[in-house]
Amino acid sequence: MKQITVVLDMAFHAQGKELLGALVSEPLVEKIILMAGEGSGALPEKYAVLTPAEAGAAGLASRILEGVETPYLLFLQGGQALRLGPRCLERFVEVAETARAGMVYGDYYETTGGGTREHPVNDYQLGSIREDFDFGPLTLFSRAAIVQVCRDFGPLPASLPAALYDLRLKVATAYPLFHIREFLYQVREEAKENNEDRHFAYQDPRNRAGQLEMETVATAHLRRLGAYLEPVFADLPPERLAFPCEASVVIPVRNRVRTIAEAVQSALSQEADFPFNILVVDNHSTDGTTALLAEMAGRHPALCHLRPVREDLLIGGCWNEAVFSEQCGRFAVQLDSDDLYSSPHSLQRIVDLLRDGPYAMVIGSYSLVDAGLKPLPPGLIDHREWTEENGRNNALRINGLGAPRAFRTELLRQGGFLNVSYGEDYAVALRLSRDYRLGRIYENLYLCRRWEGNSDAALSIQQQNRYNAFKDQVRTLEIMARQQMNSGSPQGAKRVP
Repeated sequence: MKQITVVLDMAFHAQGKELLGALVSEPLVEKIILMAGEGSGALPEKYAVLTPAEAGAAGLASRILEGVETPYLLFLQGGQALRLGPRCLERFVEVAETARAGMVYGDYYETTGGGTREHPVNDYQLGSIREDFDFGPLTLFSRAAIVQVCRDFGPLPASLPAALYDLRLKVATAYPLFHIREFLYQVREEAKENNEDRHFAYQDPRNRAGQLEMETVATAHLRRLGAYLEPVFADLPPERLAFPCEASVVIPVRNRVRTIAEAVQSALSQEADFPFNILVVDNHSTDGTTALLAEMAGRHPALCHLRPVREDLLIGGCWNEAVFSEQCGRFAVQLDSDDLYSSPHSLQRIVDLLRDGPYAMVIGSYSLVDAGLKPLPPGLIDHREWTEENGRNNALRINGLGAPRAFRTELLRQGGFLNVSYGEDYAVALRLSRDYRLGRIYENLYLCRRWEGNSDAALSIQQQNRYNAFKDQVRTLEIMARQQMNSGSPQGAKRVP
């Protein structure tokens, strides 16, 4: 029985012709819809070609769905050269039927000039709502699921990227998205997009219109889930604690003898109209960092060299050591051990906004630079997608909120940081934004140095998956908390208008 309509979103090149030929011979494939314009040439009867010009007001996705009569719709995206493994499509259909899934996807092999490696992907969860979730280039949708969710939740957007994102979120609301933990096909990776370019693509002004579409889709999804937050905020609680100074620059560090002195000097050089100190949490360094910091602390009274007793602390745990210490000031301000403030006025600018505004947290803007402080693309990262009306909802769609970050210490002590070394700042920002306003500064305050010693440099696929799964879990728990809060559940935090 012919069960699959294939939709290919790819350039029509030699490898594409090879794949098309393989798909024609697949007994499960009834029809192939090729989203290609020029260069497709004469195609056999089994093919249909759609171009953006033919889409009409409803968009390409709606035109595609109009012509689908098979039980399943297979999307191939990304333009990579792809080779199906043995019984690949049969396995997709078997799992979809057994799991009664709205969508299935699987692991795959990745072939480069250096050989072939496994490319596993993550399980989908409630918090996996970012549009760049890695399903791999092959996804199989149930036509019945598509029909139902479009009937229940409304039509898809006109633009194809937003439509596919919207379709996935709508299907996930009513059906399981099932991850097949088998390597079902092989992808040949050509010139791969730079990780930094991909990570910051949503910051590129050229992508602004598309990002607004994605934000609209994600916001509608949060409304369906009961996790959308109206722009109503709690007042800051009255301050009850006394602090030894107005602000503390917090620098967790482990084995950064190459960069820590410059980071500390950047903090010491800040010019401010208030007393401040620098809390460096030295997490059992073994490379000379400890001796260097001890020497610097002997010369600079404002530098507090904190050495935890515990040996199981990660970056978040080191932040807690500083925030809960008696030396911590009224505001706690971030500086990573390999970064610098962009000017001697950065700290003053941050604290001024915390003093004057009704903010639990303030986030600035930063520039990417190399080890020699030479600017790197895309340059300034200012997160101008943030709005007071919808920023805390859209924050669940993106992977971070920016830097430098600064907090009201008294509020921070109510929960502290997760004891992890990735996403600890994102988690606390989401938690604070659940109730309170977050302030933004769009001028450059901070230099983020990219070098081979960065903790996130040259991550393996497995490490990327762990990090992404953790952030998805953070989002899952935050969505649950917001659902409880909106429903008035006693387990959820109560909103204070």
